[in-house]
Amino acid sequence: MGFFSKIKRLWKRPDQEAAPVAETGEIGEAGIAAVPGDAADAAPAAAPKAAPVAAPVIAPPKAPTDLAEPAAQTPIPATAPTVVPTPRAAQTTPDADAPWRNHLVLALREAEPRLSVWLSLILTDVDRAGPLLWERLTFLFSCLDAPAAEAETFVGQFRKWLADMEYDEVGEFRSELQYRLALALELEDEEDERNRLFLKLSESLAKTKEQIARRIDGLLGSHKVMDAAFWEEFEEILIMADLGYEPTAKLLEILKDRVRKSGETDPARFREILREELSAIFTPQKTIRAVNPPEVVMIIGVNGVGKTTTIAKLAHRASLQGKKVLIAAGDTFRAAAIDQLKIWADRVGAVFYAKGENADPAAVAYEAMDRAIAEGCDIMFLDTAGRLHTKANLMEELKKIKRVLGKKHPGAPHRCVLVLDATTGQNALSQTKLFNEAVDLDEIILTKLDGTAKGGVIVGIALEYGLPITFIGLGEKMEDLRPFSGQDFALALLT
Repeated sequence: MGFFSKIKRLWKRPDQEAAPVAETGEIGEAGIAAVPGDAADAAPAAAPKAAPVAAPVIAPPKAPTDLAEPAAQTPIPATAPTVVPTPRAAQTTPDADAPWRNHLVLALREAEPRLSVWLSLILTDVDRAGPLLWERLTFLFSCLDAPAAEAETFVGQFRKWLADMEYDEVGEFRSELQYRLALALELEDEEDERNRLFLKLSESLAKTKEQIARRIDGLLGSHKVMDAAFWEEFEEILIMADLGYEPTAKLLEILKDRVRKSGETDPARFREILREELSAIFTPQKTIRAVNPPEVVMIIGVNGVGKTTTIAKLAHRASLQGKKVLIAAGDTFRAAAIDQLKIWADRVGAVFYAKGENADPAAVAYEAMDRAIAEGCDIMFLDTAGRLHTKANLMEELKKIKRVLGKKHPGAPHRCVLVLDATTGQNALSQTKLFNEAVDLDEIILTKLDGTAKGGVIVGIALEYGLPITFIGLGEKMEDLRPFSGQDFALALLT
């Protein structure tokens, strides 16, 4: 839980009496349209009007009890916070020249320690981007004891993004602002953010749930015991959900063994057993995370799976976490691939390196590595040409790039990431097999999970190859590439 654990317990001192407070308005949340990768740079937005500073009031505002985001239908357990001293900035005396500070610091201390609640307080009386919003955001960073330089960087990057997107009203950018704050302040694992992700995941799995959960309901209603006929019908459900034959056989073996050892025969318990076993399948193995910087991430996959936008979203996340990012355009064959990646690099504030169309991809990787080291970058994302996984000569090119990186920077690439399109179903299994044989994959990113009934392939990949699925794509917005949780996936799929 990172930073959240450090502040949760003593943000509100137990010996401090709650001051009478006034109601604050609730700010609604609106979605954010995606920016196409091949679009021209957006024109700068008109200069925003400065919102007036709120006049002093007799009583400080009260933290709203209703969150801007709806609570998840099924609660997700949160781990206990670590106990550490109260942040220094929260103990400081507010500036008398800005009366809202007095009320806001008291409201923040008394509020439930959740990012959405804090953001609602920060946005009280703020209806558009402007000087008051920048001051309030900087104030939130100081209350959480974050360095002033981090606050300045965050505000600068967010202002640039608003100008590119031509957003002005709070309702247009609130969701993106909360997402950025969660990353920048290391609050992504707190319960509020996990509930937001769980709701999004449940909505995105609607088509897959209809394909699996509805059929399981019928299965449980038509059988009184888990006998041979029960397992045969369940096998058909898994095959129809695009798990693949071999992964289906493995899952059936796991479930039958569990039932046999427990002596359980009542189908009423089957849903819970299946949820527990799916969660166990996705439990990641411990790996060494330390690398010799800069970290090199090689992104591979066939054309059309969303590699370019996935790189942009990964770079966006890394940048918000305070890392200096370089994006290297190793796809030198596809028309406009370099231009698209350059637009994204500019928008997320990353360093960009390219040699031009038809250049040797291995040479691009070699020289980009020089650039990343020279500029002190923390992480480098290397795009590669989309290729048919059945073309041997193109797969050999991937091996060459990997060898060149290893010679230039020992240990590189530190991660080989395969991007898969969930809508392709079992074809994703064959892609995983051949790419893994060529370059020894480290992880999988599954995109377009929100638009398919074939989401069961995610179970097949985990069962067949044991590769960790690190991120899933739940939409087109920057915030829609989210860390994958097997526990949440199983809960959302079978609830």
